[in-house]
Amino acid sequence: MEIGWPSKVRHIAHVTFDRFNGFIGLPVEFEPQVPRRPPSASTRVFGVSTESMQLSFDSRGNCVPTILLMMQRRLYSQGGLQSEGIFRINPENGQEEYLREQLNNGMIPDNIDVHCLAGLIKAWFRELPIGVLDSLSVEQVMQAQSENECAHLVRLLPPTEAALLDWAINLMADVAELEELNKMSARNIAMVFAPNMTQMSDPLTALMYAVQVMNFLKTLIVRILREREDSMVQI
Repeated sequence: MEIGWPSKVRHIAHVTFDRFNGFIGLPVEFEPQVPRRPPSASTRVFGVSTESMQLSFDSRGNCVPTILLMMQRRLYSQGGLQSEGIFRINPENGQEEYLREQLNNGMIPDNIDVHCLAGLIKAWFRELPIGVLDSLSVEQVMQAQSENECAHLVRLLPPTEAALLDWAINLMADVAELEELNKMSARNIAMVFAPNMTQMSDPLTALMYAVQVMNFLKTLIVRILREREDSMVQI
C-alpha cells in the first residue's frame, strides 16, 4: 500500500500547547477528543526531569526550568536574601505542601514565607531523578581541591546540569553577598545546598560525600564573588 501526498488540506486553527494550560486555540469540535489539561505527569515540577518542564533563560543565558526563576524572583522581591538563616531555617509547617500544589499549577501565592520558598528550591534539586553532580564520580569531586580543578569539573558536566549548577552557584553567591544581614557565608550556604546536589542511596556515604560537595560548591561560590568584585573594580 502506498501513501500519497495529502490533498485538500485546510488551515483551520493555530493550536499551541502550554504545559500549565494544555491546548490553547483548539477548535470546539476537537475539545472532547483532547483533554484540556495536559497529563498529570507533565504538570509536576518536582521529581521530574527537566526535559518535561517549561524552560526559560536566566540573566546569564542558562536555560533552566521556568519554575526556578519564578521562585527566585519571588524570593528576592520579598526580601528573602536579607532574611537571617535563609536556606537554613525550616519553613512554617503546612505551607510547603500548599505551595507545591500551587507551583504545579504555575502559580506562587502572595505573601508566602520566604523560608518556604528557599526550602522548596532546595527540594527541587534534591528530588531530581538524577542529581546535578551525579555525572561526576565521587573520586573526581574529592580530588578537586583547587579553584582551577573545580572549574575543570564544571566543564565536564552535561549542558543541562552545567546550566543548573551555574544558576544555583550564582543564587548562592547572591546569598553570600549579604552575609552581614542573613548570616549565611559562602561556607554556610554551600553546606545547606550540598546534600541536595547528588543522589546517593547509602546515608553514611552520602553524609561523607556531602562534605566534599560542600567544599566544591564553596570554591565555586568564592570564585563568583571574586569575579564580581573584579568587575566592579574595572568599572
